[in-house]
Amino acid sequence: MSDTRRRLREPHSDRSKMPDQFANNIIALIKNRAVSNGADIDTDLVGADITTATKLTSLGVDSLGMADILWDLEQAHGIKIDFNTADAWSNLESVGDVVEAVRSFLNKED
Repeated sequence: MSDTRRRLREPHSDRSKMPDQFANNIIALIKNRAVSNGADIDTDLVGADITTATKLTSLGVDSLGMADILWDLEQAHGIKIDFNTADAWSNLESVGDVVEAVRSFLNKED
């Protein structure tokens, strides 16, 4: 396992209060993708921080947007998400769900 992937998965002392760097990287990826897709972001989120509790729908992420996010995650983490896995991931509701799904996926690859 690469040092980068190992560092990304190091345990965080209190994940419920503050996202770790791994989560922050995924949050940034999702936010960038939502903005680049011209998403209709919930007006309550304009100027606000996106957190692991943020609903993907509030970021305008639809099934096509989720496919784009999955592709971005593949590129960022050097992974391959097969079609059946992508279908299962389409049921994710929050940014935190995506973070935990990627974390779990990476842990299974070891």
